[in-house]
Amino acid sequence: MRIAVLHPQSAFVRGGAETHTEALTRALLAAGHEAEIVTIAGKWYPAPALAHQMAVWRSFDITESNGLKVDMAIALKFPAYLAQHERKVVWLIHQHRSAYELWDHPEFADLSLQEDGPIVRDMVRQADRVALGEAKRIFTNSKNVQGRLWSSLGLASESLYHPSPVAEALQGKPPGPYGDYVFLPGRMEALKRQPLVIEAMRHVRTPVKLVLVGRGPDEPALRELVARHGLVDRVSFEIGVPDERLHQLYLNALAVSFGPYDEDYGYVTIEGFAARRPVVTNDDSGGTLEFVKDAETGLVTPPDPRAIAEAFDRLFEDRPMAQRLGEAGHAVVRERVPGWPQIVERLTG
Repeated sequence: MRIAVLHPQSAFVRGGAETHTEALTRALLAAGHEAEIVTIAGKWYPAPALAHQMAVWRSFDITESNGLKVDMAIALKFPAYLAQHERKVVWLIHQHRSAYELWDHPEFADLSLQEDGPIVRDMVRQADRVALGEAKRIFTNSKNVQGRLWSSLGLASESLYHPSPVAEALQGKPPGPYGDYVFLPGRMEALKRQPLVIEAMRHVRTPVKLVLVGRGPDEPALRELVARHGLVDRVSFEIGVPDERLHQLYLNALAVSFGPYDEDYGYVTIEGFAARRPVVTNDDSGGTLEFVKDAETGLVTPPDPRAIAEAFDRLFEDRPMAQRLGEAGHAVVRERVPGWPQIVERLTG
């Protein structure tokens, strides 16, 4: 089949959605399909710009290209799934969260703070009802996203996990020793809550260290927080590391820290487990809790710096526990995350 993978792209932004889209396209090609990413660039602020992007995707004709029929369209993210196609399948990363569960959040609200926010929110919700309702099948990337979709719009879906390229690479590498640092990778932005973990380093009793890897708009503020608290000897940053260095950091960490707010799915969780590292997360971190079970595959704490610090100290003082939790997490990922051939079969079947 000729399959279009629909993707809305924000310029100079790269994260899990881009990784997911590219990996799916490679898997479709490997399965013998003719597949290509179809991208429309745009930005999602101010609110009227979001409405414009919705109109662009809704009016976009993907039924054929260059005179050749497109047999199937797979959309992963708002507003790409507004495009119309007789065989449209949605594999939902998330809805436009600021129009739903983040609408009135005291820290993460965005759309509700804008003058046209209420009108655009209603437009988003109505468009979702129509566009998602016309999909032939809806998958979600986690049970958390599946639950949001049902509670917000009453639409049923099938949860379908997938591996990240980093997780796949780590599965085949021998684990290193459980080192003296906790590893915190990820995009540096508010929802990922890196400040909680930096604040936790003020309260640790052991010599445990913290290594942050990633990029994002919050990097200057995070560096300033580290300096302000006198943590430069305990907390380090590595920006834009190559894959080999990223793998090394995972494979030699004491543990992986990943405590975002209500995460959709979260590559960091499965990557930590692929490296046989325990994952420390928070009890409001959403999709991470589908894999991290307290004292079974990692440690789950409230989103409180002192509680996070205590978790780090427990693992530093008990390396056998760190290994036991990491090995259990590794087994969970192997059991529950399917490979790409099985994923492609479900999406195209």
